[in-house]
Amino acid sequence: MSTNQPYLHIENVVKHFGQFTALKKISLSIEKGEFICFLGPSGCGKTTLLRAIAGLELPSSGAIFQNQIDTTFLPPEKRDFGIVFQSYALFPNLTVQENIAVGLKNQGLSTRDALEKVEYWLETIGLPTSGEKYPSQLSGGQQQRVALARALALSPGLLLLDEPLSALDAKVRVHLRDEICRLQRKLGITTIMVTHDQDEALSMADRIVVMNHGVIEQVGTPQEIYQRPATRFVAEFVGSMNFIETSVATNTRIRIAESLLPLPSLTNHIAKRGDQFDLAVRPENIKFVDTYATALPVRVLATEFLGAFFRIDCTLQNDSRSKPIVIDVPVETVQKLNIKPGDIRYIQFAEDGLHAFFSASQAQLTAA
Repeated sequence: MSTNQPYLHIENVVKHFGQFTALKKISLSIEKGEFICFLGPSGCGKTTLLRAIAGLELPSSGAIFQNQIDTTFLPPEKRDFGIVFQSYALFPNLTVQENIAVGLKNQGLSTRDALEKVEYWLETIGLPTSGEKYPSQLSGGQQQRVALARALALSPGLLLLDEPLSALDAKVRVHLRDEICRLQRKLGITTIMVTHDQDEALSMADRIVVMNHGVIEQVGTPQEIYQRPATRFVAEFVGSMNFIETSVATNTRIRIAESLLPLPSLTNHIAKRGDQFDLAVRPENIKFVDTYATALPVRVLATEFLGAFFRIDCTLQNDSRSKPIVIDVPVETVQKLNIKPGDIRYIQFAEDGLHAFFSASQAQLTAA
């Protein structure tokens, strides 16, 4: 058997619900052992795509192959996957032990073999003494671990996670995030997780699939998605991003408000004279400087202490109608420069990490 085929291959998958198109010609390849996150806002199609992979929704057209087998229209029970939902979906009238064992017995394992496996999984998820308890006696985080163990006990080729952490409080969520990553690496199981939480996707995934309105906007490693967003939507959705109205004044200079600055190198744009765009720059890629020759004057609106750094809101000094510019600054820099609201200061952009995007209105004009 050829080993250069992807483990999961999705080809031009379309899904209609009446007049509404939830998925528009989705194509994607996932390698064996990868941890993939489908990331996007509510209604973007990420859960529909996960359900199509599981056979819980059948595509209107297109094909899905798992391990080179066409699974497009197979019923869920004929597919090789385990699934964990946001709601845990445990049987409330069964003990933890029975919840994990139920699928194993359906696979034909003897009670003794099933219980042995259950013990192993309870140990693995850190709940070795909870087998006799009922789900209602466990915390949300513990119940989600049991749901995970139940899915993994069947040794599936594919693990599907549908927003598994969103019902949990922040501290438990971060802890379980680490647990899931540790387990996934240990087992080497191909995993797809649906989430709308960008921190979750950035910290857990090998690759992120950013979705919006039923299409894939970008596929890449967390670093690629964050540092080189392919579209304005990705730039806005993942992390914080400033969008600053800019025009190209000459072959070597740009104009922001009343200031002329050297034309920066843009990751995704060859700027020519007369072009108008939004300069996209992350808050950590802006710094305060003493020299004002090649810097932008701003008025400090507010400072917010966030522990590891200050988040500073500014506005362009010569354009009070401009959107605030958000800058993340190390604590010692703020103290050293004594930055406070009302100050007129000068900022510079980092050499790297600058992008150019049309504003939404410009994009519509271009399309027209």
